[in-house]
Amino acid sequence: MLDVKWLRQFAAVAREGNITRAAQQLRLAQPAVSMTLKKLEQHLGVALFNRLQGRLHLTTEGERLYQHAQRILHALTLAEQDMAALQNLDSGEVCIGIPSMLGSFYFPPLLMAFKHQYPGLSIKVIEAGTQDVLAQLCQGQLSLGIVLTASLPAELNGLPLLREEMVAVVNAEHPARTLPAISMADFLAEELALFRHGVFHREYLEAMAKKSGIKLHIGFESNLITLLKAVVRQGFAITTFLRMVIKDDDDLFAVPFVEPYFLDLCLAWPNHRPLSRAEQAFVEFMQKSAPGA
Repeated sequence: MLDVKWLRQFAAVAREGNITRAAQQLRLAQPAVSMTLKKLEQHLGVALFNRLQGRLHLTTEGERLYQHAQRILHALTLAEQDMAALQNLDSGEVCIGIPSMLGSFYFPPLLMAFKHQYPGLSIKVIEAGTQDVLAQLCQGQLSLGIVLTASLPAELNGLPLLREEMVAVVNAEHPARTLPAISMADFLAEELALFRHGVFHREYLEAMAKKSGIKLHIGFESNLITLLKAVVRQGFAITTFLRMVIKDDDDLFAVPFVEPYFLDLCLAWPNHRPLSRAEQAFVEFMQKSAPGA
């Protein structure tokens, strides 16, 4: 039978790629962690790591075990939090995956209101694109996350939150500023400042470019909204955001697409296992805060 302590040490080494750093993180002696890995490999009869260029890399078998370890350790954390919160909600953690645009422009007041209602709970925000959040939810690495409603698989529950328009964003001097709308083909022909892979905007634009036979000219690539805004302000490229992202920017201008594109976003969580008390409280809070509630 696998020892949970073995899994914790194995997962730490997998994250750090280094036994010494993992041991420091766990406040254990380095030889003890090395011995644990040796015992674990002997117990399973497989090699879990390869050493390349001074760093430990997971083998194929190690990757599979790491996925299992993440789910097991996450479930244990939830169990501990749930037991601590049985009598009240004075302790516990809500961990939620949120795309950067929503994390910066939609969620702050909601998270502050939730914190005001449950001051004893801690809130941990994992910033990632909707595609990455969806993958983490399906793999059991996250319990709560914001994803596209259209992408919601059968194994996830979803609470609709908002519908927001995806628009082209240009500066004051750009010719498209005065247009009532811009075609997707004209947008794709420009030099672009885009989010990295894992963000729906990027995947959508690449799909549109492939469909139209257009090769994207990506001048800047970053998940930092402030950087993308600065690039557009200086006229180096144009980009696309949700309309809410530039509502307070007087020097940036939203140009709708000829064929308007709206994103429907929802709060999602797995339906194959119960949420912790803290997570349940967050879902209930969002149900009351959602449009039409």
